[in-house]
Order: sequence, then C-alpha cells, then structure tokens
Amino acid sequence: MKTVKINKKLSVSKIALGCMKIHNLKDYEIEKLILASLELGINFFDHSDIYGDTKCESLFGEVLKKHPDIREKMFIQTKVGIIKGKRYDFSKEHILSTVNEQLKRLNTTYVDSLLLHRPDALVDYNEVNAAFKILKKEGKVRNFGVSNMNSFQMALYQSKVKYPLFANQVELSISQSRLVDEGTYVNREDDLSISRSNGILEYAYSKDVLIQTWGSIRGASGDGSFIDNPKYPELNQKLEELSKKYKVPKNAVAVSWLLKFPQKLQVIVGTTSVVHLTEMAKSIDVELTKDEWYSLYLTSKVLP
Repeated sequence: MKTVKINKKLSVSKIALGCMKIHNLKDYEIEKLILASLELGINFFDHSDIYGDTKCESLFGEVLKKHPDIREKMFIQTKVGIIKGKRYDFSKEHILSTVNEQLKRLNTTYVDSLLLHRPDALVDYNEVNAAFKILKKEGKVRNFGVSNMNSFQMALYQSKVKYPLFANQVELSISQSRLVDEGTYVNREDDLSISRSNGILEYAYSKDVLIQTWGSIRGASGDGSFIDNPKYPELNQKLEELSKKYKVPKNAVAVSWLLKFPQKLQVIVGTTSVVHLTEMAKSIDVELTKDEWYSLYLTSKVLP
C-alpha cells in the first residue's frame, strides 16, 4: 500500500476505509473488514458521530476491545458538528462533550484526527480554537481539519485557529467532478464553469492541505455507484477497456483516477465488502497515463 505524508514524521495509507455503513454488518463481519483492511496496508479509518446514529463508532470500538493490540497500527479519524436533521454546532461545549463520548464509543483514549463536519454558518472560531486547545493538551486529538468546506472557509479556519489544517474531506469522483470542472472550464459561458467551491483543489495544493475524497465511485444523487450502472454506458465502456489493460477490476481503475491528482490526496472508500475493498486496493498498482485520465473524465464532458 502506498502512503501519503501527513507531516515530517507521519505517513498514512493513500486509501482509507470509510466506516459510515458498518452498522449494517454483523459483528464478525465488521471484525473481518477491519482486520482485512490492516492486512491490505490500509491503516486509516474514517468515522463521524452521526454515522449509524453513533452505532458505527460503538461497533468499531468493540473490535478494538477484542483486539487492543491493533490500536497503535491505526490512524482513526472522526468528525463532529452535525446535529442530525436540526443544525450544525461548532461550539466549544458541543465539540468537547461530543469528542468525550466518541472516545468512549471507540474504546480509545485519543483519535488521530478530528474534522469539523461540514460548515457551521454561526461558527465562532474562538470557541473552536479553545476546544481544540483543550483536546490537544489532554492528548485526546492529535490533528484537526474540516470537511466539505470551500477555499475561503479553509482560509478563514487557518486565520483563526492556531492548529494546522490537517485535511479537508470533499466529494470527488469521475462522475462527480465539479471540483475539476470549475478549473478546467474557467471563464466560459457554460454551466461547467460555475465555481461552487472557489478552487478547493488549487487552494489545498498551494497550502499543502490533505484532500480526502469521499464518494469515490458514486454517480449522481440517487444513482448509487456508477460501476456497471446502465446510466453511465460510456464511462463503463472506458473503465472496461482500462480494466483489461491493467488487469484490475473497474472499481480499482476508478480509484486510480483519483490517485492521479498531483496534490496530497487520500481516497476514502466506503465499502463494507472485503472483496470490494481488496479490489479497490489494487488501484495502487495502476498508473494511468494523462490520455487515459482525460478519456475517463471526458465520458460526460467535452473539453473547450
């Protein structure tokens, strides 16, 4: 498994396991998935307090209770700030109380990374900084970041919070490539030139912020995966061609498309299948050419 360097001392796997759906598995299946991830060299596990209404963290923690020796082999990340169906809350009180509960559920004394889960329009970064200071001092959180924030919001974080911006977790896939479109089609009349993120990829690249991608094989909203989806015939035809060339499954080719980006990037894979996880891990061995990368990108677009 290839790694991405977080800082001078720390590197993590370029593929991470997203744990949003593990509550749909049986206990032994969760254990099998986690242990298989580590065997594949995937040491990064992504959580949130809202995944499975806290069940995902609790179920993951049960595996750690059973296998305490694997904790130090892991990089565990979780997210905080969404009160499901109601609002966002980045207050000092909410961050601290939530993290304390998350640590209990995860059966660990610390998490390696904590992300603010989507933007809070009423955020007071003085409170965020105060909460992070306590969590850092008490050894409960080692790195801090954000998710689904645009470049201006990242810059605001960096101007107000004294702790380095570790990562920004955003949606990105071949079919959900708005972050690429707005740069590629800049200053044109068509809709693809509309900037909805204010240059997230470019900003992160310039500031050495890790981009974590979610929805790596996701189609449009409501479509599920684009792999073997009849709504995406051209994309699947091209994936099939490259699958045969590189002798890997199509989902591995799709993940390799993300790994081609030059900036510091990590792909969060949200599968609950050991088979699919093993397949997508093979993306590490695929080095798409620029022509191949653009041929996939252009299955739903035309370059200017």
